[in-house]
Amino acid sequence: MNETQEKLGAHEVAAWLRRHPRFLQQFPDLALTLVVPREEGSASSLASYQLEVLRDKNRELSRRLQELFGNAQDNERLSVRTHQLTLGLMRQASAADTVRAMAASLAEDFNGDLVRLVLFRPVAGLEDSEWLQVIDQADARLQPFRDCLRDGEPLCGRLQPEKHALLYAARASDVQSTALLPLPGVGLVAVGSRDANRFFPGMGTAFLRMMGESLATALQRFERD
Repeated sequence: MNETQEKLGAHEVAAWLRRHPRFLQQFPDLALTLVVPREEGSASSLASYQLEVLRDKNRELSRRLQELFGNAQDNERLSVRTHQLTLGLMRQASAADTVRAMAASLAEDFNGDLVRLVLFRPVAGLEDSEWLQVIDQADARLQPFRDCLRDGEPLCGRLQPEKHALLYAARASDVQSTALLPLPGVGLVAVGSRDANRFFPGMGTAFLRMMGESLATALQRFERD
């Protein structure tokens, strides 16, 4: 009976303290003598425990701040490169030069290990090469890409084998992850990386989408001629 009363009393004290969180301000000596159990190591006083908790929170906030700062710097660099890419595409004098500029920028400015383009219609001055294929939109080989072409949403990560094989052919074993930009009515742009973690599902695709839209818009200028 005494043990039960003790437990009830302890719960009542805890409940009372929760309703009066400033109680220990009136009795600072009590705060210093209270002992708080720790998951690791020996017990510590309440004051030491509170200080340790604050330090942990401060370290976590600093880590998050550094992470946000790093992300902001990366986004700024991507914004500048995307803007430069758009301007570069708009300066080209022909559709062929526009496509070449896109491939070169993705390889050089965006560090793509393997850049591949698929166009639905031939472009004067461009021939099929290792980095370019011209495949009619109705061709059965493009069936694996139907969904992403319909949605127009970039894909990142490890592509399905049939998509992977069509884009990279003999170099397929060199690519471990891909950023794929579907351009409805125009074609596909793929940036392959030897790093399996470079492109992954769930990563932000806003800049990829903007690059794809820049290419499609730049090519539209020559369709009106």
